[in-house]
Amino acid sequence: MQRLIIFIGLGIVAIGFLYPYLKQIGLGQLPGDFILKGENSTFYFPVVSCISISLLVSVLLNLFRPS
Repeated sequence: MQRLIIFIGLGIVAIGFLYPYLKQIGLGQLPGDFILKGENSTFYFPVVSCISISLLVSVLLNLFRPS
């Protein structure tokens, strides 16, 4: 359990460092992501980006799962 928490923390740190590069490739601005702009506010809900990341993480975890 402790290893899992450490790996999750390291993953979050890695995503934080790679965020500027991920933004350049268009992650978070895919078709299907909702952006509602009002006069004083903006609501952003990245539906397709969340599904894409979820699929990628699921595939990676299944590939590296100990048998």
